[in-house]
This record gives sequence, C-alpha cells and structure tokens, in this order.
Amino acid sequence: MTPVVDTLSLGPVGTNCYLVCERSGAAEAVVVDPSGDATEIRLRLAALGARCVAILVTHGHFDHLVGVADLAEGTGAPVHMAAGERNLLEDAGIHASYAPVAVRSWNPEVLLEGGETLHLAGMAFNVLAVPGHSPAHLAYHADGALFSGDVLFAGGVGRTDLPGGDWEKLLESIRTLSDAYPAETAVYPGHGPKTTLGAELARNPFLAELRAERQT
Repeated sequence: MTPVVDTLSLGPVGTNCYLVCERSGAAEAVVVDPSGDATEIRLRLAALGARCVAILVTHGHFDHLVGVADLAEGTGAPVHMAAGERNLLEDAGIHASYAPVAVRSWNPEVLLEGGETLHLAGMAFNVLAVPGHSPAHLAYHADGALFSGDVLFAGGVGRTDLPGGDWEKLLESIRTLSDAYPAETAVYPGHGPKTTLGAELARNPFLAELRAERQT
C-alpha cells in the first residue's frame, strides 16, 4: 500500500517537508526533512490526527535542518540522519555565516550509513546512500514512495558546486535509484513538485547520459 504523504513547503527557500502515514487516518507519522517552523508542522500533524514517531533527514544542508531540533524536542521523536553529516546538525553554528535563518543544534539519535531498513509507523523505509549533492546524502524509500532530498527533482537534479558536491557521484546515485525501482515510483523531492522516476528518466534534461546508456 502506497503511503499517504502530506507536503509542506517551508523555510526561506521553499524546502519540502513530508508527513508520511501508512494510511489515511493513521495515528502515527514519520516526518522527512522538517525544514521550517516546527509549530506549523505540529499543527498539520494535529489536523491529521497523527503523532510524529520519527524524523528522517536526507542531508545536512541548513534548509533541511531548520525545524529538526524544535520538532524533536517537542515530540520526543528520534532523529535519523547520515553519520557522515552528523556534525552539520550537532554543531549547527557551522551554518551561521551564510544561512538566512538560525539552525539549532541537536544530537541525532540514530546514525545511518545506507542499506538499513527502518520499521516506523507501520511502514518499512529502505535507507539508500545517494552521494553527489552532499557527501553522505540519503534517500528513503517506502512502498513505492521515494524521498529523494536534493538528489533528483522534477526537471532537475541537485547542484554539485557546493562543498562536497560531485557530479559523477550524483549521476551514479540516480543510476542506482533507477536500477533499483520501477518507473512508476513516486519521487518526493526536496524542492518543487512530485514526479516519477520514469518521467525524469524520459525527459529530465540533466539525465541525457543515462538515457543514452539505456538505448545502447
């Protein structure tokens, strides 16, 4: 059964925060990338009648971390993120010189490498290491829904000109996702609208190399 996904666009750059439930009316939810005011997220959870039981972070760029500490503190939900980027949350002052909003430090309770399966709120989330946009970027897949963070967008891909970015690794990560999941897999990106893997492989201008590979 495909999860029920509620989307909030939050923070100074319109970062997507996802509230994921096993089904409509479920009492528990997983929040992916609490990227803005935690109060707004908690109000939406209350409207859904669900409590947050886990927080999943795709990567350590400031706009994906804005609400993490406040939401974790307010709900008691454990924070899951990549071990390789934990310092970006544990010492959030790193972002102060360039981020337009403050990020509070928090020690993530669950550190991930990729390859794990998380059983949360009645769903199984597969954790995927997808570096390229950032060195230890993660994506999460549950029942046909792929939370891609800033790896893959509708009509675009994650930028690789930030510290730790790597175009070849990013392309390999997208290749891995396209090999692992069917074309109809719903992609919930870090910014912009929902898409599918098939639509991006067919039309995304940044994936011409992958299309050429599949035609040979």
